[in-house]
Amino acid sequence: MSFEIGIMTFGELTEDPATGRLPSPRQRVRETIEQAQLADQVGLDVFGVGEHHRSDFVGSAPSILLAAAAERTERIRLTSAVTVLSSEDPVRVWEQFATIDLLSAGRAEIIAGRGSYTESFPLFGYDLNDYAELFREKLGLLLAIRDRNPLTWRGRFRPPLYEADVAPRADGGTIPIWVGVGGSPASAISTGRLGLPMALALLLGPMTTHEETVRLYRAAAAEAGHDAAAMPVSINAHGYVGRTSQAARDTMYPYFARGMLDNNHQRGAGFPLSRPVFDAQATPAAGLLVGSAQEVADKLLAYHELYGVTRAIIQMGFGGMPQKEHLAAIERLGTEVAPLVRREVERSAA
Repeated sequence: MSFEIGIMTFGELTEDPATGRLPSPRQRVRETIEQAQLADQVGLDVFGVGEHHRSDFVGSAPSILLAAAAERTERIRLTSAVTVLSSEDPVRVWEQFATIDLLSAGRAEIIAGRGSYTESFPLFGYDLNDYAELFREKLGLLLAIRDRNPLTWRGRFRPPLYEADVAPRADGGTIPIWVGVGGSPASAISTGRLGLPMALALLLGPMTTHEETVRLYRAAAAEAGHDAAAMPVSINAHGYVGRTSQAARDTMYPYFARGMLDNNHQRGAGFPLSRPVFDAQATPAAGLLVGSAQEVADKLLAYHELYGVTRAIIQMGFGGMPQKEHLAAIERLGTEVAPLVRREVERSAA
């Protein structure tokens, strides 16, 4: 059994709480590609870019950033984190990620989600009252495009397709499609029934937050005839790897707190995060993956034991952390944390 470890970014533009400087969009997109390149060089498995449609993020077109990353990397998998499928056209999503797959020699993935940030719905002319139905229909279409070509299809929210040739096809014939789930029981059950991998998002709270979510997912998968034990589950969480436990917390806190205040959901309507609350979230029983390399490895192994996860994607640098500190954490994650976790997972599976 293998355990994959990766990183993701939203590409947020946040004023540095120490200097008051605001990075330019050009700076942030170049830094994003540099992060992907280093993650690849230090042996991480996955690099993800989130989708947001606001001027305090540069990730409105993740597929373009991932295509650029494809040209600067060699082995790391490249994924959306997430594609807000409810307000996207699945035909176009497939075309974009199949192109990334060709550029990267088969390394593209899609994490499809409903989107907790909802600015894309009015931007592209969708009604939030159709939130759940949009996702169900569009996920069904995306899976149909993946599985067959040409395709005849009819739905409610886009024009029908008749013997449509959706091209290009993926480099290896298919693209892994995960479903991003924030804890909704209905989402977990529907994902399990479809037999799709589930990417769990954990922002703050106890590590055990998703126990019932995972149980429902695996029960629904088994009931639908899938091998529930073999279905991949990932945990996506915020974190930072420092030289020491204290250094990690001291480095991460001011930027993470600023991001939660400035970039969290509706701009200007975030919530204040005090240092004692942050420190409580960094303890072994809570969700943040922040600490020394050994601490982060221990928590990843605890997630593996608790949920049976085989992948973790860590959002490091949220809130505009300077690139120097961000890259240092990526290097520690790849060279110190990942070997510890992989070795222990392989040992326990032997």
